[in-house]
Amino acid sequence: MAGDAGPARSHRFLAEQAGEPVATCTLIQVPNLTRGTRPYAFIENVVTHAAHRRQGHGRAVLGASLAAAWAAGCYKAMLLTGSTREATFRFYEAAGFRCGEQTGLIARPIGIVATPPLA
Repeated sequence: MAGDAGPARSHRFLAEQAGEPVATCTLIQVPNLTRGTRPYAFIENVVTHAAHRRQGHGRAVLGASLAAAWAAGCYKAMLLTGSTREATFRFYEAAGFRCGEQTGLIARPIGIVATPPLA
């Protein structure tokens, strides 16, 4: 196939407290041949250790990843969550994400079973 826009770039963001990791997320910037060749971003694996939730760590790593996406010229950032909790949706919406704008679909290799949604 002709027309490669270049390799994707990934960045990991880590929040620490007392030298210990407490929250993380991954940003993947994807080159693009549309939208004036502006890249887009995926944010995945937004995780905060249970003992450190509601202290701003998740918000900090998510905010840093979005800032990096905007600084790189990404025209959008997408995020998938396995959670079905309303509080999780409110967390992401407070960070600037909107539910219902697009539909996410997931394919897995044959034999790989998805884990149940987080409750």
